[in-house]
Amino acid sequence: YQRRVHGGSIPTARTILKAAADSNLKKVSLELGGKSPNIIFDDCDLDQAVRWAVPGVFFNAGQVCCAGTRILVQSGIYDKFCEALVAAAQASQLGPQFDPMTTCGPLVDRLQFDRVMGYIAAGRAEGAKVLCGGERFGDKGYYVTPTVLAELKDDMKVVREEIFGPVACVLKFDTEAEAVRRANDTRYGLAAAVFTRDIGRAFRVERQLKAGVVWINEYFGGADGYHLPFGGYKESGVGRESGEWALDTYTQVKGVRVNLA
Repeated sequence: YQRRVHGGSIPTARTILKAAADSNLKKVSLELGGKSPNIIFDDCDLDQAVRWAVPGVFFNAGQVCCAGTRILVQSGIYDKFCEALVAAAQASQLGPQFDPMTTCGPLVDRLQFDRVMGYIAAGRAEGAKVLCGGERFGDKGYYVTPTVLAELKDDMKVVREEIFGPVACVLKFDTEAEAVRRANDTRYGLAAAVFTRDIGRAFRVERQLKAGVVWINEYFGGADGYHLPFGGYKESGVGRESGEWALDTYTQVKGVRVNLA
């Protein structure tokens, strides 16, 4: 093989890169994990921000590489946002993944269930406040109730590491510069979002975020199609999926020179 494309964890990616180096130096494209920031400014449409934040973190029970699990909310609307997010989380319909009424399905297996519950316990131990959720749902399947954590610090385990479960970390910030600095303070750089009515601010912040894709006043935005490049900065990956940039992964360039003299 001359190409290897992988979407998954950083440890697996390191193994693939080492194997590629030890074999035929094949080209590798990696789409890896994230701890994506969702920045909510106090001039946003609050209902819109909550409406997008919920699927941004709870879709597929949070088992999404680009989930917006670090929600940074400006202090002026922090309490109102938390209240609205908790209400939306508690209204989630848990059930089988393919049931059309389900909005938050199960985790993939017992190993991941234990891992997510372990993160929630670690958050509690470090002083995080569980605003809702954090418990097993039912006695069949590996369901975790949508969880919202507050009173967090940036160095807490639940804020630093990818949980890959339905757990939202809501953090308070005061200034735009602070939001950008804290959003970028991570080993990851897969995705980010900005919610504000000030489009100038939106693009000013977007240009400073170290993330492969940035959504403005939405999260995920439905099916982005094949035109928008998707991939990570830093330890969130190498290469891009979708768009013309994805062709580079599968293209071998050849230069040909002909002497017509």
